[in-house]
Amino acid sequence: MNHTPRTRTVVSCTMLVITFGISTSACGSDGNPLAATPYDAADQIAFNAPTGDGKKADPDKPLEVTAEDDDGRITDVTATDATGRFVAGELSADGSRWHSTSALAANAHYTVRVSTEDDDGAPGRKVLAFDTSKPLGKKRLNVTFGPKSGTYGVGQPITAKLDKPVKDRAQRAVVERALRVDATPAVQGAWHWVDDKELHYRPKEYWPSHATVQVRSELEGVKIGDRLWGGKAKPVKLTTGDRIIAVTDASTHSMTVYKNDQVIKELPVTTGKPGFDTRNGVKVVLAKEYFVRMRGTSIGIAEGSSESYDLPVYYATRLTWSGEYVHAAPWSVGSQGYANVSHGCTGMSTDNAEWFFETVHEGDVVKVVNSDGKTMESFGNGFGDWNLDWKNWREGSALASGTSDGPTPAEQARLRPQSV
Repeated sequence: MNHTPRTRTVVSCTMLVITFGISTSACGSDGNPLAATPYDAADQIAFNAPTGDGKKADPDKPLEVTAEDDDGRITDVTATDATGRFVAGELSADGSRWHSTSALAANAHYTVRVSTEDDDGAPGRKVLAFDTSKPLGKKRLNVTFGPKSGTYGVGQPITAKLDKPVKDRAQRAVVERALRVDATPAVQGAWHWVDDKELHYRPKEYWPSHATVQVRSELEGVKIGDRLWGGKAKPVKLTTGDRIIAVTDASTHSMTVYKNDQVIKELPVTTGKPGFDTRNGVKVVLAKEYFVRMRGTSIGIAEGSSESYDLPVYYATRLTWSGEYVHAAPWSVGSQGYANVSHGCTGMSTDNAEWFFETVHEGDVVKVVNSDGKTMESFGNGFGDWNLDWKNWREGSALASGTSDGPTPAEQARLRPQSV
């Protein structure tokens, strides 16, 4: 041994080594050698990354630390880049080798802290630093999160749009692990691949009211596939307001509006008549438009037919991109609460529509029940995300565990990129 001589006290001590290099100890003596000042462990370890002379490590190769001294063993390795991202890794049972299990980022600076112990249990430490080279490929996968930062209702999904398609499941897993959603209070949630270029994230249940949701990407510099590397992404921060849920019962021609699970208003309404039945299911408020000119031609009704219309509409709360709204319909007040006479929208008096317009916000929930219409599409016509049950939602994740409940928040943390 070449490290500085020191007083050694032999005690009974058990060292527990856990995957990712986390270690704990149980000792029963005030003379615990682990309490001693750590010696320089440079002579005990070997490192496979260049640490000087301007040389840079290949990010495609795993990081490896090995014990070179037969009288010593590795007890812990922590590797982080300059942004604080951890590198996941595994430590062998005998403490002879640690290697990374998650990809290194390209063009990054890493700090590696290695802990060792000798045969007497005395601790050694070594801190090393190295840089990784820039990626050889020129393709970058950029991510755009939505919606923009702001306050939304408890039904608002998070979206991640990619500027290049990702089809391979293993590559999707790399992307998905790097897209971080942190909510306070914590919730159980998951990403769902809508298609090759878009993912949505939602909790198992609606977001809590007055929650904070922070969304960011840790994909920059991470290799996704051959010549494809993660690019930059602008983070977003969302907060939720009160829990506003409006339930429209097409069979009773009424809407009940709840605020934080308490009924605050019941409104007589009319919904879609036969042939134009309103979609069942959960919809999320997309926008509020004070004035909209509505034409039958926009939903395929021929101009001049008996069903044709061209109307100025006020206090229009949009639920689908195809044109389903909750809006003022003064022409049908006599039917509201009694019959369904619309072409698919939910109509109410001007006063009630104004109240609804002022009460709800983007991201609030409108649920339609007991209509003869089809169920709201899950994707492509607004946010029908909540119409997928949790099992089916989880099946759209590249990290799906095969269980209906999916990972808990603690399990999700272990699935995140480059984390211990």
